[in-house]
Amino acid sequence: MKRALSLLLLPLLLLAFNNSETPALKKYPKKYFRSPVNHSMLLSGTFGELRPNHFHAGIDIKSAKGVPGDDLFAAADGFISRIKVDSRGYGNSLYIDHPNGYTTLYAHLDHFSEEIAAYVKAKQYEQQSFEVDLDLTPDIFPVRQGQRIGAMGNSGSSNGAHLHFEIRDTRTQDPINPLLFGFPVVDNVSPRMHSVKVYQLDQHLHAKGARAYSVYQSNGNYRIKGDTIYTDGDRAGFGLKVYDHFDRVSNWNGIYSLSMLKNDSLIYAFDLETFSFDETRYLNAHCDYEERVTKNSYYNRCFTLPGNQLSIYRKNKNYGVVEVPERRPAKITMIASDVAGNEARLEFWVQRKQAYSAVAVSNELYNYILPYDEGNMIRTEGLYLHMPAGTLYEDLYLRYDVSPERSDGYYSDVHHLHESTTPVHQFFDLGLRPTKPIPAELKSKVFVAYCNGNSVVNCGGTWQDGLLMTKVRQFGNYCIMADTKAPTITPLSFRYNMKGRSKMSFRIKDETATAANVDDLSYDAWVDDQWILMEYDKKSASITHEFDEHIGPGEHSLKIVVRDAVGNEKVYESKFVR
Repeated sequence: MKRALSLLLLPLLLLAFNNSETPALKKYPKKYFRSPVNHSMLLSGTFGELRPNHFHAGIDIKSAKGVPGDDLFAAADGFISRIKVDSRGYGNSLYIDHPNGYTTLYAHLDHFSEEIAAYVKAKQYEQQSFEVDLDLTPDIFPVRQGQRIGAMGNSGSSNGAHLHFEIRDTRTQDPINPLLFGFPVVDNVSPRMHSVKVYQLDQHLHAKGARAYSVYQSNGNYRIKGDTIYTDGDRAGFGLKVYDHFDRVSNWNGIYSLSMLKNDSLIYAFDLETFSFDETRYLNAHCDYEERVTKNSYYNRCFTLPGNQLSIYRKNKNYGVVEVPERRPAKITMIASDVAGNEARLEFWVQRKQAYSAVAVSNELYNYILPYDEGNMIRTEGLYLHMPAGTLYEDLYLRYDVSPERSDGYYSDVHHLHESTTPVHQFFDLGLRPTKPIPAELKSKVFVAYCNGNSVVNCGGTWQDGLLMTKVRQFGNYCIMADTKAPTITPLSFRYNMKGRSKMSFRIKDETATAANVDDLSYDAWVDDQWILMEYDKKSASITHEFDEHIGPGEHSLKIVVRDAVGNEKVYESKFVR
């Protein structure tokens, strides 16, 4: 009788929870913005989607033909407040401020409209830089709703022709889910669940083991084989692999909300209405980070780590941790939803094994215990490490070891800092001491190297009290290395006779990759000693000059200089005729 009553009450509980969320759907204007494209809005990415190190801050609208060139339009009246050209990130992007307090962003553009492009090009020549970040006053580029502003493309860190479209609060610049504004996106498809993972938690809520269970559909709901998960301890956390889907597209997108109930009582819930860019990296605490980096697979963690400061959680009772009964099972219900209200529901039972022992705090070897909410410092003869409070998401039992390395190009031991599968939230200070003399001519060429297998990443470095100091944001293997090889410059579309050609292009490459906080390749080009604009496409490692009024008929001299992160320089010089 009690179980039958609980089944009758469950829909009422879920209705109450859903009603508490409907203000997010009601408080945003539904008819203020038009679609930024003229074709159907088919999505290849949703707001809040789990991405490497960040939540997706907008929606990705697919190209009508799968190639760059679709016209893009201002979603409402306003003015262009910012234009940015970047070889990475959003590539060519526009920001439009609107009088209703919102800003729309259009990213990865192939090109701007003619008037905007001319303005940007003039600023690029003025600053002698391909990459520019321009803040504009309202009088420069006022726009009307539906006015063409450019064309869809694949610039920046993009993997195909699409428009990345955002709506932000103009005052805070916090992104808001665009699908809450009533855009005409057809969605009659429920999210699809793939697997649930159970984590064995110790008394300090550290995960000491995990197991994934496949799910299947039965009578409209999802189940696991056997219906019951048996745990080894009295505390468990759960994670869910689930994706949203839309009509007419095959993409696996991120869900809007997820809730978890224990015995029909809500204990955990989040939704992706909005977040701030300052907190987006907390994604690494929200997802199963090890699963993400080792298998490129995303689980929404349905229990929160103590250092997770995300604002997306609407319910988080006891961190979402499930106390597992000793003799009777507890029912777990997970409900994933999209903005359109389509739902997927998983139900199973969890029960503690009759013969169990408490999960040990740690059964692994470690050198240091680093509290997540305190600053931490480690100093040895060859290592300096300082982590500010908030660098970690939970207390860490850190393993540290050193291996001698005497190969050419190495100037220190290799320091093994824990595991790369453990996430780090913010940069921390790392200093290494060389183990052999570094010639004076190489002092400026050495760097702290992150070594992962056969790949090497330059993490920068400056000398301080005999240590090469830098900031890093990842655990793994570090050492001091030197880079003495200059970058390469290879003609792609260039020869002496350039008559009739519309552009010239070159590939520029360096054998050592750089960390995100370290300068990448830099370059400059001149024709007849006058600086010329070369557009840089990082994906293809190419620079391109579109011929214009800056280079007239006749013979010309070309000079290109490319520099890497430690100052190695390559010069390419040639003549050509137009």
